[in-house]
Amino acid sequence: MVWGVLEEMRIRSLGVIDDAVVELSPGFTAVTGETGAGKTMVVTSLGLLLGGRADPALVRIGAASAVVEGRISVPPGSSVAVRAEEAGAELDEGVLLVSRTVSAEGRSRAHLGGRSVPVGLLAELADDLVAVHGQTDQQGLLKPARQRGALDRYAGEAVSVPLAAYGEAYRRLRAVTAELDEITTRARERAQEADLLRFGLGEIEAVEPRPGEDVELAAEAERLGHAEALASAAALAHAALAGNPEDPEAVDATTLVAGAGRALEAVRSHDPALAGLADRMGEISILLSDVAQELAGYADDLDADPLRLAAVEERRALLTQLTRKYGEDIDAVLAWAEESAGRLGELEGDDDRIEELTAERDRLRDELSVLAQALTDARTETAARFADAVTAELASLAMPHARVSFAISQTEDEEGVEVGGRRVAYGPSGADEVELLLAPHPGAPPRPIAKGASGGELSRVMLAVEVVFAGVDPVPTYLFDEVDAGVGGKAAVEIGRRLAKLAKSAQVVVVTHLPQVAAFADRQLLVEKTNDGSVTRSGVTVLEGEERVRELSRMLAGQEDSETARAHAEELLATARADA
Repeated sequence: MVWGVLEEMRIRSLGVIDDAVVELSPGFTAVTGETGAGKTMVVTSLGLLLGGRADPALVRIGAASAVVEGRISVPPGSSVAVRAEEAGAELDEGVLLVSRTVSAEGRSRAHLGGRSVPVGLLAELADDLVAVHGQTDQQGLLKPARQRGALDRYAGEAVSVPLAAYGEAYRRLRAVTAELDEITTRARERAQEADLLRFGLGEIEAVEPRPGEDVELAAEAERLGHAEALASAAALAHAALAGNPEDPEAVDATTLVAGAGRALEAVRSHDPALAGLADRMGEISILLSDVAQELAGYADDLDADPLRLAAVEERRALLTQLTRKYGEDIDAVLAWAEESAGRLGELEGDDDRIEELTAERDRLRDELSVLAQALTDARTETAARFADAVTAELASLAMPHARVSFAISQTEDEEGVEVGGRRVAYGPSGADEVELLLAPHPGAPPRPIAKGASGGELSRVMLAVEVVFAGVDPVPTYLFDEVDAGVGGKAAVEIGRRLAKLAKSAQVVVVTHLPQVAAFADRQLLVEKTNDGSVTRSGVTVLEGEERVRELSRMLAGQEDSETARAHAEELLATARADA
């Protein structure tokens, strides 16, 4: 088993495909068939397995959903295996089962190793599993940002190490600059906020409230406001319990209870039940005496001083002024004061903070200048090697006189970082603008590939870049869709030869209409429609021997039985076998 390759895909109800199984070679697999037969559905299916966008229009008419299932061999302990197992997926003897379902209503579900997972996880794993290239990807290669990314990828640690340090400093500089701008542009607002805080803290400090003081004073005011009623009630209660000295003949509770107790004590020895009641009567007598004493003490201690009541109400009024502004009670007011004191300290330290941030900003800009220069130097050195390697590959793709180069430049900006003795604009990836140039023949000036490359040349440049990458940063599987667009003749043969070379170190799957490319494949799959216009399980077949010659003949001349085409097909196969 070859690790990290896609072994098989089953496709159901996707586009023209009703139910088909695609068995792939660990080397070079070519997918061929008539135009409109459904070859592109192979690319679409793999895209879904890799977390691509789910389009309900892909679901076959009349079907409730489309399903794509894949078997991928995964190295134990690899980043893919570890990430999959973290998500709860199970590997079956090094094989990871992946499935994606798209409903006709647009809902999408993903499963990994038998466990439901977010679709985004499939996209994460895809980066380490498959490199997909089609017409869209060729257009992506035209973007300078993608070209800079390709150059950085080729450079490896020479760029990734300073780029990581640069990125960290860049993010910190943005944060420092944002804070500095916020402080300086909002200086007036912050000064007004500081004045309000000082005023509030001054009011609170002048009153000097204690925690819980408002609750204590409310209770005292209630007591002082009803002092006469409280004293009268206490005196009446005391007289009822302990008697009234001014009326010796009045009966009180203490005397009555004491008499009852004595009566029970006299006979308690004759009945245990009555003895228990006598004990309880004694307890009552003690309790009445205690309450009577406390009532007497309460009446003596009760302060009915109207001056004290006035002082309490005045203090409560001051506290109420604070609770109206700064909190629902005094404890909340004190919490506001503590928080506001901290905030005021921050605002009053603006000048010091501005000085600190300005110094840090200048230091970070100097640091970015050094790192940006290091990135420029590393990219310049790598660009020469990368361009030479791609140029060498183009020579093997029937472009012997083409020359690839990189233009690395910067845009002047007085507010930027210093690179090469100039102040230049900078961004999250440095200060460099990278553009891939192509001179298709001697004497032709190097021009950006977006302007200087035809469709066929662009396909070959992309393939050359990928072959070069395979030597320094390989992925297990490469999928090419119409990489041979706009190419024919000798160039097509060379593309087939280079794809076969790439397949020696990775799995390569190519959707192609060129027999010169298909002849170099280790396995050729034919996609055919049935009479009702669908692709069924029998519609994706592995071609061997005579069947493969017939398909190559059809691709060459449109006629499977043409003797001339058959001879040419056999010659292509012989050439491919000789190169193997």
